[in-house]
Amino acid sequence: MKEQLLFDYLSTFITLTTEEKDILVSKLTYRSYLKGQYLVQQGDICLYDSFVVKGCLRTFHVDPEGHEHIVRFAIENWWTADMGSFINRTPADYNVQCLEPTEVLQFSYDTLQELFALIPSFERFFRIIVQNAFVASEKRIVRNFSLPAKERYLIFSDLYPQLEQRVPQYMIASYLGITKQYLSEIRNQLANR
Repeated sequence: MKEQLLFDYLSTFITLTTEEKDILVSKLTYRSYLKGQYLVQQGDICLYDSFVVKGCLRTFHVDPEGHEHIVRFAIENWWTADMGSFINRTPADYNVQCLEPTEVLQFSYDTLQELFALIPSFERFFRIIVQNAFVASEKRIVRNFSLPAKERYLIFSDLYPQLEQRVPQYMIASYLGITKQYLSEIRNQLANR
């Protein structure tokens, strides 16, 4: 049961009754995507907040010159969406693309609002994860402004060791704000010490 993965994750933050779990299951949408498919594309409205059951995704922006800028990855037990678009119902600034065959459980904006009213602890859960995401984002901004690339890479490797084997190096370089050649140099330096 794919929903059990979500319930196991939720249980680290909140306790749900059997009735509340039944309500959640009745409101979930399960989707599977192929490698390369998009959950949302830049310029479209992001219709769902997605809990990753299986797979790996990237969230990125394409600038006017056509350069990609990766802002986050998502793997199992992580959430992904263009939150600005999802919440405000405005065109997405980001693309969310599957890097592997992916399975997600999705909530529409209206469904989430309904669930927040029906299950107050579920709203509390979302507040907690949004706060945690905000703190992580602020830390990343400070690291990008204040630390050399090698230190940023070491922190990335330490925080997300499972991504190293699943994400192409040029995407990790984009996430770190460096070229793939420079990331290769950093990795060679670390391997030779």
